[in-house]
Amino acid sequence: MKVKRSEMWRARVLLLFTGCVCASVPEEPADRAAPSDGYCNWITRAQPHGAGGRREGFNEFRLRVEGDPEHYHPGSTYRVTLYATNPAYFRGFTLIALKEGQNGDQEEDYAGNFQIIDEEDTQFMTNCPPAVTESTPRRRTRIQVFWTAPPSGSGCVLLKASIVQRKIISFQDEGSLTKRMCEKEPLYGESTDKPLLDCCACGTAKYRVTFYGNWSEKLHPKDYPRRANHWSALIGASHSKNYILWEYGGYASEGVKQIAELGSPVKMEEEIRQKGDEVLTVIKMKAQWPAWQPLNVRAAPSAEFSVDRTRHLMSFLTMLGPSPDWNVGLSSEDLCTRECGWVQKVVQDLIPWDAGTDSGVTYESPNKPTAPQEKIRPLTSLDHPQSPFYDPEGGAITPVARVVVERIARKGEQCNIVPDNVDDIVADIAQEEKEEDDTPETCIYSNWSPWSACSSSTCEKGKRMRQRMLKAQLDLSVPCPHTQDFEPCMGPGCSDEDASTCMMSEWITWSPCSVTCGAGVRSRERYVKQFPDDGFPCTLPTEETEPCTVNEECSPSSCLVTEWGEWDICSATCGLGMKRRERMVKMPPSDGSICGAEVVEAEKCMMPECHTIPCLLSPWSDWSDCSVTCGKGTRTRQRILKSPAELGECSEDLEQMEKCMLPECPMDCVMSVWSEWSECSKSCGKGHLIRTRMITLEPQFGGDPCPETIQRKACKIKKCNQGGLNSDERKRRKEDRKKRRNKQGREESADELAGCKMKSWSGWTDCTKLCGGGIQERLMTAKKRFKNVQLNSCKDRKEIRACNVHPC
Repeated sequence: MKVKRSEMWRARVLLLFTGCVCASVPEEPADRAAPSDGYCNWITRAQPHGAGGRREGFNEFRLRVEGDPEHYHPGSTYRVTLYATNPAYFRGFTLIALKEGQNGDQEEDYAGNFQIIDEEDTQFMTNCPPAVTESTPRRRTRIQVFWTAPPSGSGCVLLKASIVQRKIISFQDEGSLTKRMCEKEPLYGESTDKPLLDCCACGTAKYRVTFYGNWSEKLHPKDYPRRANHWSALIGASHSKNYILWEYGGYASEGVKQIAELGSPVKMEEEIRQKGDEVLTVIKMKAQWPAWQPLNVRAAPSAEFSVDRTRHLMSFLTMLGPSPDWNVGLSSEDLCTRECGWVQKVVQDLIPWDAGTDSGVTYESPNKPTAPQEKIRPLTSLDHPQSPFYDPEGGAITPVARVVVERIARKGEQCNIVPDNVDDIVADIAQEEKEEDDTPETCIYSNWSPWSACSSSTCEKGKRMRQRMLKAQLDLSVPCPHTQDFEPCMGPGCSDEDASTCMMSEWITWSPCSVTCGAGVRSRERYVKQFPDDGFPCTLPTEETEPCTVNEECSPSSCLVTEWGEWDICSATCGLGMKRRERMVKMPPSDGSICGAEVVEAEKCMMPECHTIPCLLSPWSDWSDCSVTCGKGTRTRQRILKSPAELGECSEDLEQMEKCMLPECPMDCVMSVWSEWSECSKSCGKGHLIRTRMITLEPQFGGDPCPETIQRKACKIKKCNQGGLNSDERKRRKEDRKKRRNKQGREESADELAGCKMKSWSGWTDCTKLCGGGIQERLMTAKKRFKNVQLNSCKDRKEIRACNVHPC
């Protein structure tokens, strides 16, 4: 029977959970490691075990749901992260989601479903299908999975994690490894709720709004537009209750329509700024192409805004593109509390809504204006069978975005009835000494580093620091601001009534230098003697390191390496195998040469004697070529079973597959279809027709360039009637017109044509499109018709030209 190394590791872990650890643990298959007296209940029965266990308040490992929501929406999907604080790590873990009050004995006790993000890190547990565990036992500091909330009526849910680090287990019931979330009532009704009370708060508050786009092919696979998916520029404002940007049950303004259909915020911003004192801050964020990328590739966009007593509502919207007229956003979110204070944090999952101006039902439906215009409404899963959100069961639409609004500072005297907490105090102190970020757009920086520890270990005011790197200065004449940032802080455990702090032991003596020659590091430790009375965790450092030098005259070719790690599990399940351990190069040789120290060490290991050898296998073949010529694909290799069938069944893999990555695939320019041909630019004689098309996707990675966006062709209508005049008279009138044109700089609009006198040309009309190629036209009409002249000699004239040909 085949036993994977990861399963053998898990056998050890399960034995630890069940309290059966002794000095030497024989490795057994995973299916015998756990008792079978209940459905997965050995997970919830396990207790902390190992050297020293874990004490209450231990905070080395954390379980976090993105956005830190206190409630979940039934059927919504959340990103769950299990991570260790530096320099901690873990080798194994278990992650479950239990209904509150249940003990895990039955399948019905588990809530929602997990989804694997990275199969190299995570997998479902063989003995307990609802649980997620490690794929291989190795050092790691972070794992991520998706969790889809259970259906309505499930009540509160506990997300619980356990951590294995060597032979020490941190279990689920420790505070930082358990996350409680309860079901939230539906957010969306027929119309937006209006604030019932006037705001009674004092002073002003400053907020940061962060937009997390979750619209992706993984979560919304039906008809997902792979090439052109994006979020338009976000536009919004903090405003009074006398102004409404948009609302369910209302009609879209022209600004809302242009955002909804074209993704253009220009008109919306103009409408907002026209409201004068009804608006305090205009909120803007840049467009996002593509719509979704991991946070480690592109940080979520954010913007800051302020509110006061009269302008305490916040609204915004952004287009989901491509789409007919679909958007997401908040409408009149009230940030003032009934207790005359300011809301600390708002987290909302967003579903798309229809602006009521276009009747398309798919992402890339052709333009089909809705006439008459309809009211703004949220999309549902039963709108149309062709809709990408259609569900014949009528379930909830998976949210396409999440918005987090956090209060970051307050100004002025506050009159909140509820006493301030330490977060309020620290935020206000920070705002007094820190001006708004006025970084020029020509300065390109890296992201800020995490904040350092506070310089004060007591409740006295201290400082902490963060840093960033200047990556590019696009305009040398514009100076770039600082790369270091400081803000006030207070020591851990400080509260308003009791400024209790962590009590730490004295530092233990410095360890020996990590090298015997050259530059190395040494460390010292201390421990927590008493935790704060107010229940806050201790965040003071328990370990310090500093550089050290031994024998400065060392050869410059020496290098600094870490201590050896632990030995891996033996490569064989029986008989003779190999095991290995690793260490890292901390500092390469100063002369640029290659480090000569060994970083991998291997030795033989002996497992119990093998009784049978049922599998005789050929060596692996070479890896095949990648399955694609560009982008992400797979490759395979095979081997052949050589042992005869009478030796027994062989469960070894005969084929292996792994991912391969080639250079990005070229993406050719994508154009829209041609518009209809315009009317002829002349009412008689020779003229021209034009048609336009727009660029829907610029070429990338060496793809074919974009072709022309405008085409013209000649058109000829009947000859212009000269009114029956003889050749001399026509020649004289032609010369008169030429003289007047040269003298007055006008076109032939005011000329007397055969049989009539024409008015001047009218002004050009507005362009029919804001971008992507539109049309303008102007007219010349008859001012006076002479007697005894045919009517068709005095026809009105029209000219047409292209406009706004730049891509959207």
